[in-house]
Amino acid sequence: MNFEELFAQYPCPFTDEQVKAQVADILAKHFAENNNVEVWKECLHQIDYTTLSADDTIARVEKMANAVNTFEEKFPGIPNVAAICVYPAMAEYVRKALKDPKFRIACVSGVFPSSQSFLEVKVAETALALKAGATEIDIVLSVGKFLEGRYQECFDEIAELKAVCGDHHLKVILETGMLNTAENIWKASILSMAAGCDFIKTSTGKIAVNATPEATFVMCHAIKAWKEKAGIKMGYKPAGGVSTTDEAVQHFTLVKEILGEEWLNNEWFRFGASRLANNLLSSIVGKETKHF
Repeated sequence: MNFEELFAQYPCPFTDEQVKAQVADILAKHFAENNNVEVWKECLHQIDYTTLSADDTIARVEKMANAVNTFEEKFPGIPNVAAICVYPAMAEYVRKALKDPKFRIACVSGVFPSSQSFLEVKVAETALALKAGATEIDIVLSVGKFLEGRYQECFDEIAELKAVCGDHHLKVILETGMLNTAENIWKASILSMAAGCDFIKTSTGKIAVNATPEATFVMCHAIKAWKEKAGIKMGYKPAGGVSTTDEAVQHFTLVKEILGEEWLNNEWFRFGASRLANNLLSSIVGKETKHF
C-alpha cells in the first residue's frame, strides 16, 4: 500500500479549529430537534452494552444477559440494546445465558486496550473469541506504530485480523484521545477502512480523553469521503465517556447531519457504553430506572 497516495487521495479537509467551530454550529442548530423520546429510544437500540473491568465475573456477565433477556417483557414498545460487549474469556458465558441465540456478542480482542503484543497473539485471541461465541470483534489500532509512521504494519494487522473474522464485523478502535489532532484521526480512519474493517470506533474508555464530538465529526466525514470515493459503507461507534442522554444526542445529531438518516440504525451506528443504557432508559420512562 502506498500511503502517500492513499492520504493524497483522501486529504483531511479540516484544521482542529475548523472542527471545533463546525461541531459547535451543528449542535447549536440541530441538538434541540433531536433531544426527544424517539431519538432516546433509537440511541438505546444502538448501544453495545459493555463491561470491560479487571474484576468482571461470570455472575456479572450473566446478569447483563438476563437484563437483555427480560427487557422486552418489562419495557414493551422500547427497543432493546444492540449487543453485549465483554472480554473474550466471558463470551462463552454470555452466549449460554442469552435466550436469543441471534443476539449480538461483541468481544474486545487483539490485546485490548494497549494492542502492544505480537500479531500471532492477536490472531489467536481473536480466533478463540469467535470460537467462544463472539459475533463481532473490537480491536485497537497499534497507536504507537501509527504515530511513528509505521502505517504498513498497522494496515497489515487490521487486514490479518479481518481475515480471521471473515463475515463477522471487525471494529477498529482508533484511541482518538492519543491521536490528538484532526489530521491524525482522519488518517487513522482512512487507513483502517482501507485495510478492510467494518466499523471505526473512537476509544477504549481506558484513557483520560475518550469519545468527543470533535472526534465524531472527523470520523464521520472520513466515512462519508470513503463511501463517496471507494463506494464502501462503513459503520461508526463512539465509545468511552458517553454516559448521559445529552452526550448521546450530541453524537446522534452529528452522525445524522454528516452521514444522514441511513446511518441511524444499529447496523451502522453503535454506542459503546456501560452507564448510558440506564440513563437513556430513565429519560425515556421519565423516572430513574436501573434495569441494566
